[in-house]
Amino acid sequence: MKTMKFRGTYTVMITPFDEQGAVDIPALRRFVDWQIENGIHGLVPLGSTGEFLSLTDDERALVAQTVIDQAAGRVPVLIGTGAENTLDVIRYSKSAEQMGADGVMIIPPFYSTPTDDELFVHYDRIARAINIPIMLYNNPATANVDLVPELVSRLSEIDNCTMIKESTMDVTRVRDIIRLCGDRLDVFGGIMGFESFIEGAVGWVAVASNAAPTQMSQIFNLCQKAETIAAARDLYYEYTPLIRFVGGQAYVAGSKALLHHMGLEVGQPRAPRLPLPAALDKQAAELVRQYKLAYTPA
Repeated sequence: MKTMKFRGTYTVMITPFDEQGAVDIPALRRFVDWQIENGIHGLVPLGSTGEFLSLTDDERALVAQTVIDQAAGRVPVLIGTGAENTLDVIRYSKSAEQMGADGVMIIPPFYSTPTDDELFVHYDRIARAINIPIMLYNNPATANVDLVPELVSRLSEIDNCTMIKESTMDVTRVRDIIRLCGDRLDVFGGIMGFESFIEGAVGWVAVASNAAPTQMSQIFNLCQKAETIAAARDLYYEYTPLIRFVGGQAYVAGSKALLHHMGLEVGQPRAPRLPLPAALDKQAAELVRQYKLAYTPA
Protein backbone atom coordinates (compact mmCIF):
# COMPACT_ATOMS: atom_id res chain seq x y z
CA MET A 1 0.00 0.00 0.00
CA LYS A 2 1.16 3.56 -0.70
CA THR A 3 2.53 5.27 2.41
CA MET A 4 2.18 8.90 1.28
CA LYS A 5 1.19 11.30 4.06
CA PHE A 6 -1.70 13.55 3.12
CA ARG A 7 -1.72 17.07 4.57
CA GLY A 8 -3.26 20.46 3.87
CA THR A 9 -6.30 21.91 2.15
CA TYR A 10 -7.79 19.68 -0.54
CA THR A 11 -10.46 20.96 -2.93
CA VAL A 12 -13.51 18.75 -3.32
CA MET A 13 -13.85 19.73 -6.95
CA ILE A 14 -16.80 20.84 -9.03
CA THR A 15 -17.32 18.98 -12.31
CA PRO A 16 -17.54 21.46 -15.20
CA PHE A 17 -20.18 20.95 -17.89
CA ASP A 18 -20.36 22.58 -21.32
CA GLU A 19 -23.39 24.29 -22.88
CA GLN A 20 -24.78 20.93 -23.98
CA GLY A 21 -24.46 19.53 -20.47
CA ALA A 22 -21.54 17.20 -21.23
CA VAL A 23 -18.43 17.01 -19.05
CA ASP A 24 -16.18 19.86 -20.19
CA ILE A 25 -12.73 18.27 -20.29
CA PRO A 26 -10.77 21.38 -21.41
CA ALA A 27 -12.36 23.38 -18.56
CA LEU A 28 -11.56 20.58 -16.11
CA ARG A 29 -7.91 20.57 -17.19
CA ARG A 30 -7.72 24.35 -16.84
CA PHE A 31 -9.33 24.14 -13.42
CA VAL A 32 -6.84 21.53 -12.20
CA ASP A 33 -3.90 23.65 -13.34
CA TRP A 34 -5.34 26.81 -11.79
CA GLN A 35 -5.94 25.08 -8.46
CA ILE A 36 -2.38 23.77 -8.30
CA GLU A 37 -0.83 27.04 -9.47
CA ASN A 38 -2.69 28.80 -6.66
CA GLY A 39 -1.30 26.61 -3.91
CA ILE A 40 -3.88 23.92 -3.26
CA HIS A 41 -2.42 20.92 -1.45
CA GLY A 42 -4.59 18.20 -2.98
CA LEU A 43 -7.61 17.49 -5.19
CA VAL A 44 -10.72 15.36 -4.62
CA PRO A 45 -12.83 14.89 -7.75
CA LEU A 46 -16.15 13.01 -7.70
CA GLY A 47 -17.18 14.02 -4.22
CA SER A 48 -20.58 15.50 -3.42
CA THR A 49 -19.57 18.86 -4.91
CA GLY A 50 -18.49 17.00 -8.04
CA GLU A 51 -22.06 15.71 -8.52
CA PHE A 52 -20.87 12.10 -8.64
CA LEU A 53 -24.41 10.77 -8.35
CA SER A 54 -25.39 12.64 -11.50
CA LEU A 55 -22.61 11.16 -13.65
CA THR A 56 -22.60 7.95 -15.67
CA ASP A 57 -19.92 5.35 -15.04
CA ASP A 58 -18.11 6.44 -18.21
CA GLU A 59 -18.21 10.07 -17.09
CA ARG A 60 -16.90 9.17 -13.64
CA ALA A 61 -13.98 7.37 -15.23
CA LEU A 62 -13.35 10.28 -17.61
CA VAL A 63 -13.29 12.84 -14.79
CA ALA A 64 -11.04 10.69 -12.60
CA GLN A 65 -8.52 9.96 -15.35
CA THR A 66 -8.45 13.59 -16.50
CA VAL A 67 -7.72 14.97 -13.03
CA ILE A 68 -5.06 12.34 -12.32
CA ASP A 69 -3.35 12.93 -15.66
CA GLN A 70 -3.53 16.72 -15.44
CA ALA A 71 -2.27 16.84 -11.86
CA ALA A 72 0.63 14.64 -13.01
CA GLY A 73 1.87 14.02 -9.49
CA ARG A 74 2.11 17.70 -8.56
CA VAL A 75 -0.42 17.22 -5.73
CA PRO A 76 -2.18 14.12 -4.38
CA VAL A 77 -5.47 13.13 -5.99
CA LEU A 78 -8.11 11.22 -4.01
CA ILE A 79 -10.99 9.92 -6.11
CA GLY A 80 -14.50 9.79 -4.70
CA THR A 81 -15.69 6.21 -5.22
CA GLY A 82 -18.82 6.12 -3.10
CA ALA A 83 -21.86 4.05 -4.10
CA GLU A 84 -24.72 2.17 -2.49
CA ASN A 85 -23.47 -1.25 -3.56
CA THR A 86 -20.22 -2.58 -2.07
CA LEU A 87 -19.31 -4.26 -5.35
CA ASP A 88 -19.72 -0.96 -7.21
CA VAL A 89 -17.44 0.79 -4.71
CA ILE A 90 -14.83 -1.94 -5.19
CA ARG A 91 -15.11 -1.55 -8.96
CA TYR A 92 -14.75 2.23 -8.85
CA SER A 93 -11.89 1.99 -6.35
CA LYS A 94 -9.97 -0.59 -8.37
CA SER A 95 -10.36 1.58 -11.44
CA ALA A 96 -9.07 4.62 -9.54
CA GLU A 97 -6.02 2.66 -8.38
CA GLN A 98 -5.30 1.47 -11.92
CA MET A 99 -5.55 5.07 -13.17
CA GLY A 100 -2.88 6.17 -10.69
CA ALA A 101 -4.95 7.75 -7.91
CA ASP A 102 -3.16 8.37 -4.63
CA GLY A 103 -6.20 7.27 -2.64
CA VAL A 104 -9.98 7.11 -2.59
CA MET A 105 -12.64 8.89 -0.53
CA ILE A 106 -15.66 6.74 0.31
CA ILE A 107 -18.95 7.88 1.81
CA PRO A 108 -21.00 5.10 3.47
CA PRO A 109 -23.93 3.55 1.56
CA PHE A 110 -26.51 6.32 1.70
CA TYR A 111 -29.86 4.56 1.35
CA SER A 112 -29.66 1.23 3.15
CA THR A 113 -28.71 2.76 6.53
CA PRO A 114 -26.23 -0.05 7.32
CA THR A 115 -25.46 -1.18 10.86
CA ASP A 116 -22.01 -0.77 12.38
CA ASP A 117 -21.18 -4.37 11.56
CA GLU A 118 -22.34 -3.92 7.97
CA LEU A 119 -20.25 -0.78 7.63
CA PHE A 120 -17.18 -2.58 8.96
CA VAL A 121 -17.60 -5.41 6.46
CA HIS A 122 -18.28 -2.88 3.67
CA TYR A 123 -15.02 -0.99 4.24
CA ASP A 124 -13.03 -4.13 5.02
CA ARG A 125 -14.03 -5.74 1.72
CA ILE A 126 -13.07 -2.59 -0.18
CA ALA A 127 -9.74 -2.33 1.64
CA ARG A 128 -8.87 -5.93 0.81
CA ALA A 129 -9.52 -5.25 -2.88
CA ILE A 130 -7.15 -2.28 -3.30
CA ASN A 131 -3.68 -1.18 -2.24
CA ILE A 132 -4.17 2.57 -1.91
CA PRO A 133 -5.36 4.49 1.16
CA ILE A 134 -9.03 5.03 1.95
CA MET A 135 -10.39 8.28 3.33
CA LEU A 136 -13.59 7.53 5.21
CA TYR A 137 -16.20 10.22 4.68
CA ASN A 138 -18.59 11.01 7.51
CA ASN A 139 -21.49 13.16 6.36
CA PRO A 140 -24.60 11.98 8.23
CA ALA A 141 -26.73 14.71 6.64
CA THR A 142 -26.42 12.97 3.26
CA ALA A 143 -25.38 9.40 4.12
CA ASN A 144 -28.15 8.78 6.67
CA VAL A 145 -25.62 7.03 8.91
CA ASP A 146 -23.20 8.60 11.35
CA LEU A 147 -19.62 7.39 11.71
CA VAL A 148 -19.32 8.28 15.38
CA PRO A 149 -15.81 8.32 16.90
CA GLU A 150 -16.17 4.88 18.50
CA LEU A 151 -17.10 3.34 15.13
CA VAL A 152 -14.32 5.27 13.41
CA SER A 153 -11.88 3.76 15.91
CA ARG A 154 -13.05 0.30 14.91
CA LEU A 155 -12.77 1.12 11.20
CA SER A 156 -9.26 2.48 11.71
CA GLU A 157 -8.15 -1.07 12.51
CA ILE A 158 -8.62 -1.84 8.79
CA ASP A 159 -5.16 -1.42 7.28
CA ASN A 160 -6.06 0.80 4.31
CA CYS A 161 -8.44 3.08 6.26
CA THR A 162 -5.92 5.76 7.08
CA MET A 163 -7.95 9.00 6.93
CA ILE A 164 -11.37 10.45 7.56
CA LYS A 165 -13.19 13.52 6.28
CA GLU A 166 -15.29 14.51 9.31
CA SER A 167 -18.18 16.62 7.98
CA THR A 168 -20.35 17.45 10.96
CA MET A 169 -20.61 20.75 12.79
CA ASP A 170 -19.33 19.10 15.98
CA VAL A 171 -15.63 19.88 16.03
CA THR A 172 -15.16 17.79 19.18
CA ARG A 173 -15.43 14.80 16.84
CA VAL A 174 -11.91 15.64 15.65
CA ARG A 175 -10.62 15.55 19.21
CA ASP A 176 -12.34 12.27 20.02
CA ILE A 177 -11.27 10.52 16.80
CA ILE A 178 -7.65 11.48 17.44
CA ARG A 179 -7.93 10.37 21.08
CA LEU A 180 -9.41 7.00 20.16
CA CYS A 181 -7.43 6.25 16.99
CA GLY A 182 -4.02 7.71 17.77
CA ASP A 183 -1.67 7.49 14.80
CA ARG A 184 -3.80 4.88 13.00
CA LEU A 185 -5.98 7.56 11.38
CA ASP A 186 -5.49 11.14 10.17
CA VAL A 187 -8.41 13.55 10.40
CA PHE A 188 -9.46 16.07 7.76
CA GLY A 189 -12.14 18.63 8.54
CA GLY A 190 -15.05 18.71 6.15
CA ILE A 191 -17.02 21.80 7.18
CA MET A 192 -15.11 23.27 10.12
CA GLY A 193 -11.70 24.02 8.65
CA PHE A 194 -9.85 26.28 11.07
CA GLU A 195 -11.54 24.76 14.11
CA SER A 196 -10.53 21.26 12.98
CA PHE A 197 -6.90 22.34 12.60
CA ILE A 198 -6.89 23.68 16.15
CA GLU A 199 -8.22 20.32 17.38
CA GLY A 200 -5.41 18.48 15.59
CA ALA A 201 -6.73 17.76 12.09
CA VAL A 202 -4.00 17.45 9.47
CA GLY A 203 -6.15 18.69 6.60
CA TRP A 204 -9.39 20.12 5.29
CA VAL A 205 -11.46 18.85 2.36
CA ALA A 206 -12.95 22.20 1.43
CA VAL A 207 -15.68 23.46 -0.88
CA ALA A 208 -14.73 27.14 -0.69
CA SER A 209 -11.30 26.42 -2.18
CA ASN A 210 -13.01 25.83 -5.52
CA ALA A 211 -13.15 29.63 -5.69
CA ALA A 212 -10.39 30.63 -3.25
CA PRO A 213 -7.63 27.98 -3.28
CA THR A 214 -4.89 30.38 -2.21
CA GLN A 215 -6.71 31.69 0.84
CA MET A 216 -8.07 28.33 2.01
CA SER A 217 -4.63 26.77 1.68
CA GLN A 218 -3.07 29.66 3.55
CA ILE A 219 -5.36 29.05 6.52
CA PHE A 220 -3.81 25.58 6.84
CA ASN A 221 -0.28 26.91 6.30
CA LEU A 222 -0.67 29.53 9.02
CA CYS A 223 -2.00 26.95 11.49
CA GLN A 224 1.25 24.98 11.32
CA LYS A 225 3.08 27.42 13.59
CA ALA A 226 1.86 28.63 16.97
CA GLU A 227 2.98 32.16 16.26
CA THR A 228 0.80 32.45 13.13
CA ILE A 229 -2.42 30.85 14.40
CA ALA A 230 -3.86 34.28 15.18
CA ALA A 231 -3.24 35.28 11.56
CA ALA A 232 -4.94 32.07 10.43
CA ARG A 233 -7.95 32.89 12.59
CA ASP A 234 -8.14 36.40 11.15
CA LEU A 235 -8.02 35.06 7.58
CA TYR A 236 -10.64 32.43 8.41
CA TYR A 237 -12.97 35.03 9.90
CA GLU A 238 -12.44 37.27 6.89
CA TYR A 239 -13.52 34.51 4.50
CA THR A 240 -16.28 33.03 6.65
CA PRO A 241 -19.04 34.63 4.52
CA LEU A 242 -17.64 32.88 1.43
CA ILE A 243 -17.23 29.57 3.29
CA ARG A 244 -20.80 29.77 4.60
CA PHE A 245 -22.17 30.67 1.17
CA VAL A 246 -21.04 27.31 -0.23
CA GLY A 247 -21.62 25.44 3.01
CA GLY A 248 -25.35 24.84 2.68
CA GLN A 249 -27.68 23.66 -0.07
CA ALA A 250 -25.95 25.93 -2.58
CA TYR A 251 -22.61 24.17 -2.35
CA VAL A 252 -22.71 22.97 -5.98
CA ALA A 253 -24.66 25.75 -7.68
CA GLY A 254 -22.98 28.36 -5.48
CA SER A 255 -19.47 27.16 -6.31
CA LYS A 256 -20.26 27.15 -10.01
CA ALA A 257 -21.80 30.64 -9.80
CA LEU A 258 -18.71 31.98 -8.05
CA LEU A 259 -16.44 30.54 -10.74
CA HIS A 260 -18.68 31.99 -13.48
CA HIS A 261 -18.38 35.46 -11.97
CA MET A 262 -14.62 34.92 -11.61
CA GLY A 263 -14.29 34.28 -15.35
CA LEU A 264 -14.16 30.46 -15.53
CA GLU A 265 -17.19 28.96 -17.24
CA VAL A 266 -18.02 25.57 -15.69
CA GLY A 267 -21.68 25.30 -16.65
CA GLN A 268 -24.73 24.69 -14.51
CA PRO A 269 -25.46 21.83 -12.10
CA ARG A 270 -27.22 18.75 -13.42
CA ALA A 271 -30.80 17.94 -12.51
CA PRO A 272 -32.30 17.63 -10.03
CA ARG A 273 -30.13 20.55 -8.91
CA LEU A 274 -31.07 23.95 -10.32
CA PRO A 275 -28.97 27.04 -10.98
CA LEU A 276 -28.93 29.64 -8.23
CA PRO A 277 -31.98 31.90 -8.05
CA ALA A 278 -31.31 35.48 -9.05
CA ALA A 279 -30.93 36.80 -5.50
CA LEU A 280 -28.28 34.22 -4.59
CA ASP A 281 -26.50 34.66 -7.91
CA LYS A 282 -26.29 38.38 -7.14
CA GLN A 283 -24.81 37.48 -3.75
CA ALA A 284 -22.22 35.28 -5.48
CA ALA A 285 -21.24 38.20 -7.72
CA GLU A 286 -20.97 40.48 -4.68
CA LEU A 287 -18.70 37.97 -2.90
CA VAL A 288 -16.44 37.80 -5.94
CA ARG A 289 -16.18 41.59 -5.94
CA GLN A 290 -15.73 41.77 -2.16
CA TYR A 291 -12.83 39.31 -2.14
CA LYS A 292 -11.45 40.35 -5.53
CA LEU A 293 -11.58 36.73 -6.72
CA ALA A 294 -10.59 36.06 -10.31
CA TYR A 295 -9.66 33.16 -12.51
CA THR A 296 -6.23 34.18 -13.74
CA PRO A 297 -4.38 31.20 -15.26
CA ALA A 298 -0.61 31.44 -15.51
